[in-house]
Amino acid sequence: MSEIIKGSNAFVGYEYKEVITNKEKVSFQIDGYKNFGWEVDDNIKHNMSVNVPRNIPSSYGTVVLWLKRDRKIMNKMELTRLQRNFEFCIKEIIQLESSKTSTATMYAIIVGIIGTAFMAGSVFAVTAAPPMIVLSIILAIPAFAGWISPYYIYNMVVRKRAEKVSPLIEEKRDEVYEICEKGSKLLY
Repeated sequence: MSEIIKGSNAFVGYEYKEVITNKEKVSFQIDGYKNFGWEVDDNIKHNMSVNVPRNIPSSYGTVVLWLKRDRKIMNKMELTRLQRNFEFCIKEIIQLESSKTSTATMYAIIVGIIGTAFMAGSVFAVTAAPPMIVLSIILAIPAFAGWISPYYIYNMVVRKRAEKVSPLIEEKRDEVYEICEKGSKLLY
């Protein structure tokens, strides 16, 4: 029990990195960072429901990965440059994916607000001193259309935007794989 084993373990100095990502992208991020010499730090328990700092937007479904790599890794400058390109491509992919729904949400909200304005006009027409029932009915028709149509508008815009953005996302993923391949060649 009290034996000291010498010579088998050489000292390795590590540098550490903290990566904040979505649950869906954990495997993709780990696989990508391995190509730049990073490995998951086994000393830290990775929990999928980690408390993320409050200054990180949309922390729901967010995971913190703790990575480490040898400080004296070969080709460190080139690996770091490739890693920056990798991280930039990942951010672009995330922005492209979120652009699918952000435009659709904007259109749906605008149509819903217009429908609400028509409903307000309809209510004011009914509650006027001499009630204007006909005007109220005329204003209520586009109001209900403005409340029902955002769902369909949202789905249509998401579908069209996905058709436009999907090839761009695939191009970025191909670029990420090329960057990772270059990094892997520098490591081995």
